[in-house]
Amino acid sequence: MIIEPKIRGFICLTAHPDGCGQNVINQIGYVKSKKSIDGAKKILVIGASTGFGLASRITGAFASGAATIGVYFEKPPAEGKTASAGWYNTAAFEQQAHEAGLYAKSINGDAFSADVKQKTIDLIKADLGQVDLVIYSLASPRRTNPETGIIHNSVIKPIDGVFSDKTVDFHTGIVTDIAINPATADEITNTVAVMGGEDWVLWIDALTAAGVLADGTVTIAYSYIGPSLTEKVYRKGTIGMAKNHLEASAKLINEKLKAINGKALISVNKALVTQSSSAIPVIPLYISLLYKVMKEKGLHEGCIEQIQRLFEERLYANGEIPTDDEGRIRVDDWEMRDDVQAEVANLWKQADTESLIEIGDLQGYRTDFLNLFGFEIPGVNYDEDISELVLIPGLVE
Repeated sequence: MIIEPKIRGFICLTAHPDGCGQNVINQIGYVKSKKSIDGAKKILVIGASTGFGLASRITGAFASGAATIGVYFEKPPAEGKTASAGWYNTAAFEQQAHEAGLYAKSINGDAFSADVKQKTIDLIKADLGQVDLVIYSLASPRRTNPETGIIHNSVIKPIDGVFSDKTVDFHTGIVTDIAINPATADEITNTVAVMGGEDWVLWIDALTAAGVLADGTVTIAYSYIGPSLTEKVYRKGTIGMAKNHLEASAKLINEKLKAINGKALISVNKALVTQSSSAIPVIPLYISLLYKVMKEKGLHEGCIEQIQRLFEERLYANGEIPTDDEGRIRVDDWEMRDDVQAEVANLWKQADTESLIEIGDLQGYRTDFLNLFGFEIPGVNYDEDISELVLIPGLVE
């Protein structure tokens, strides 16, 4: 079939197998262009099919030669219907890994469930024995608690009063004012239940009890802080409360892992175009301005550049891992530089529908968004009739 992007809001309903595959190959090429990293050798990535999770799996495999197990929840293809992008990403990654002689298998299912946790444990026991790095990079709008059966849905809302500011429709480039009512107490609780650290703790508890964590295991979850421009809807909003819980969970897990000389870390990463960030009001406008500034300064990074730098310069730099006062790794350091934020804040005041074309990088935002789904990748023939029915070579049923 000829596959074209079909966009609805901040979601693309189609994905291109060859485009997703080329995107993965490009990321692998970037990692291989850098020096090898003496890092973890057996890695579990929970949330492995897109964004930072996929970049973590690629970096671990192709920088350190690691065996990797990926857990994700993606839609498989059907006759006449494409799979989700994460499905095609994983298929391409595992094909490339196998061709390079690397172990790579995966489980497709609800990572919040006890069943998927047990399947993962069984796979580790059967094939790897133990893992020495666990990446937790889940992004989901809802979660079913495996112990209570309650379905929690997250919301993106401020907490302290109505939030009013401007945002952009990144498809049309139209800048408008937006007002968002504050979240209720139940909405805050539910968002923390979905996006906080409770499930991360459950994963580490299950893996520890099963004896599949090696001595000295490190586990990392990804977070974001951001500037004052976005804090009312992000860090001081419902998502921020969830991130606070995630970061507090790292301290709890640290105590649990002392028995095996392990540690839990939070990596605060840069703002990037993801399916999740595209849904957050204000963030697309902020990112389009940020991209303009960081590209002009030669500081721009995508997911793969961020994670490769995290692994090489932070996690496995043969010394004390540098952290901030809260014990967090900061690879958002370039984004949060005073000069970068001062320029973005100045541009924010000027931003409207007419000026954004010049002062922002809206085209870069749009391109990155389409790239997520395998579209507008250089070198891919989008007029070619291709099969949507792609298998994942290491998928464990």
